[in-house]
Amino acid sequence: MRIKRVLALSAALTALAVGAPAYTAFSADGEGDCKNVSNGASESDPQCFWMVTDSQEALDIVRYWAENDGANMVAATPDQRGFIDCTVEECSKDGEGDGSLPPDGAVDESGLTPTCANGQPGCAVPPQAEVDAAARTPAGQAVAAAAAGDMRVWIDTELLDEYQAGGQTFTDAVRRTAALAAQPGVVGIRFSTQLGWNGAVKTAEDMKRFVTDTSAALRVAAPGKKLAVHTVLPGFGCGTSDLCAAEMAKKYPLLTADNVEPLLTSGAVDQLALDSGLLGTGYATWKISAEQAARNQWAKVKALAWDTLAQISAEDAGMAGKDASPLSADQAAAAAKERVVAPLKDGAATVNLWSGWKDASGATYRIMGAKLAATPAWDQLAKLQPLQRRLTTLYNPATPEVGVGEDLKKLSEVFGQVYISE
Repeated sequence: MRIKRVLALSAALTALAVGAPAYTAFSADGEGDCKNVSNGASESDPQCFWMVTDSQEALDIVRYWAENDGANMVAATPDQRGFIDCTVEECSKDGEGDGSLPPDGAVDESGLTPTCANGQPGCAVPPQAEVDAAARTPAGQAVAAAAAGDMRVWIDTELLDEYQAGGQTFTDAVRRTAALAAQPGVVGIRFSTQLGWNGAVKTAEDMKRFVTDTSAALRVAAPGKKLAVHTVLPGFGCGTSDLCAAEMAKKYPLLTADNVEPLLTSGAVDQLALDSGLLGTGYATWKISAEQAARNQWAKVKALAWDTLAQISAEDAGMAGKDASPLSADQAAAAAKERVVAPLKDGAATVNLWSGWKDASGATYRIMGAKLAATPAWDQLAKLQPLQRRLTTLYNPATPEVGVGEDLKKLSEVFGQVYISE
C-alpha cells in the first residue's frame, strides 16, 4: 500500500511539474541548483538547468511531499514566477531586464502598424469608423440589400494591381476590402478574377506569391471570411487527348494543375472558380464538343480530389445575351441542363452565372431583359428553386438596372449567393 502511495505521489508530482521544496530550488548558486537569474534577469524568474542530482535527493523530495499524509502537498500553491526549462529550450546567457512584466500602459504602441506576411503594412482589422463608412458606399448598400433578401454575400474585387504597386496602395486596398467584408451577411472575399489568364502575372512564382501574400493579409484584416479566386484551366477540357493537353500547356503555361494546386494545398484560398469560357469552340480541333470538354473538366477535378482541398465552383456566362438572353423556352431548358445541372451533378459545389454586365465597348449583356423584364432563360432558372443555394451571380452596384434594392430582390428569386463588386 505504501509503495502504491509513493508511486501515485510520484506520478502526481510529475504531472504537476513539482520539482523540489522551495528552499532547495532557491538555494545559493551552485552545482546542481537553479541560477538566480533568468536570461540575465533577477531571481524573480529563476533559470533551472536541473532539479535533482541523484536518487537519494529524489527520495528526499518524495518524502518531503508525502510526510504527514501529504500536508505539504495540500498546503502548496503554484509559484507565480515563470520558469524556463533550459534542458528543452535554448536559454540566453546575456538577456536584459528583471524578468517582470511592465505595468499596463507602460509600452507606447502608438505609431506601430501591423505588417503582412510579405512585410507590407495594412493587415490590421479596420476600425469601426471605416466599417461604418463602407456601409454607406454603393457596395455597402448593395450588401445590406442582398443580406435582407437572405442571400449569402461575397465581396468581388481585384487586388493584383494594388499588390504589385505595394506599399500604401496595397495597404489601402486591403483595409477598404476588409471594411466592406465586415458588413453583416458577408461570408467571403474573391480577390482575383482571371488569375494567370490575362498576362498580369508572368510566372508561377509570381502568381503563388500574390495569392499567398494577399490571402495572409486578408486573413488578418478580415478574420473568418472565406477567400476565393477565379481562373480557367484549359488543359482540363482535353480529357484523354494528349495533343490537346500539350497544346494547351504550351499556350497557357501558367494555367496548369501543377501551378494552381499549391494555392489549394497551402490553404490560401477556400474557393476556386473555374470558368467555362473556353469550353465552346476551343476544343474543336481535337473533335471535343463543348459538352464533353465540360465533363472532362469536372472529371479531372474529381480525379485530383480538389474538392477535398477547397470548394470548387463553375462559372458561366453562356445564358446571357446582348441586351437580353435570346434563348427560346426549349433552348433555355437545354442550356440550364448543360450549364447548371450537369456541372453540379459532376461535382461543382456551386454554379456562378453571369446575369448582367457591360463589356469594354459599353454593350450590355443580360439574362433578363431591360428593367428586369422576364425572358424564357430567366423563367427556366426560376424553375430550379431546389438548387437555389448552389446558384450564384455577380452584381455591380455602379450599374444598376432599376435600383440596387429592386435589382437584388429580383436576383434573390433565383440565386442564393451573390458576388458584389467593390
